[in-house]
Amino acid sequence: MDIDEKMNFIIVTGMSGAGKTQACRYMEDMGYFVIDNLPPVFIPKFAELCRHSGGHVNKVVLVVDTRSREFFDTFIHVLEDMDRDNQPYVMLFMDASDAAIIRRYKETRRRHPMAPSSRISEGVAKERERLAPIRNKATYIIDTSELKKIELKDKILQIFATKAGEKLNINVMSFGFKFGMPLDADLVFDVRFLPNPFYVESMRHKSGAVPEVAKYIEQWPVTKEFEQHLDGMIDFLIPQYEKEGKMQLVIAVGCTGGMHRSVFIAKHIFDRLKDMGHQVKLEHRDLMKNDVWEHVREEI
Repeated sequence: MDIDEKMNFIIVTGMSGAGKTQACRYMEDMGYFVIDNLPPVFIPKFAELCRHSGGHVNKVVLVVDTRSREFFDTFIHVLEDMDRDNQPYVMLFMDASDAAIIRRYKETRRRHPMAPSSRISEGVAKERERLAPIRNKATYIIDTSELKKIELKDKILQIFATKAGEKLNINVMSFGFKFGMPLDADLVFDVRFLPNPFYVESMRHKSGAVPEVAKYIEQWPVTKEFEQHLDGMIDFLIPQYEKEGKMQLVIAVGCTGGMHRSVFIAKHIFDRLKDMGHQVKLEHRDLMKNDVWEHVREEI
């Protein structure tokens, strides 16, 4: 069963310590609105509110588990009512072996919610028995006993990535090294080797987005050769990041002050990726921090 644009109401449940929190983090990165520890009795009403939100809330994940305590007893009845009323939902059940769950609890030194004052194994046994009828209704079951985080992420993406969620969001940023490197950059390109318009008096106060300055930077053979290598590298990397499940990519381009060369190259990357149909944004982080930007505001 595949998730389409209409099937976007997801209930996540399962064993404590099986990875529900990690799974929901990945789903949040995919654009889902996640509500944790919702009492089951409120699920139908919340689903109805989402359907009447005018499309504003159309990718929802509800986490329901035994932390609900006495409210959890109504969970199976709520699901049966939703089935009878043909209310669409998908349920993901996160599971793991008893040994894996006990090991994880020991590593984190946490108490099991169903055995706060006794052995972890007793809590696991009680919870597994209580969840048995819920597990039988699951649309998907993921056993995390032997899964690494990246493997869990791959499984979540394979099952729940919608068309919108599969799109990699790309942020292209120019910056000046004298103001520090951006901390959130995934790729950093240093273009201080390119000819610098700063030393041409007529261009000193103009940014790399101005046609005159752009023409000056681009006329040099080193710039053209660099653009060819840069374009090829980015064309190779983007599909690899998408395949790995990366949701956001920050490409940072730096020169000395973040006004001329980095602005020109960042705009080159942005224009090219936009023409190719990618979701891309452009930011000139340090353009206004320079002492020589009298004409910059009207140029951008």
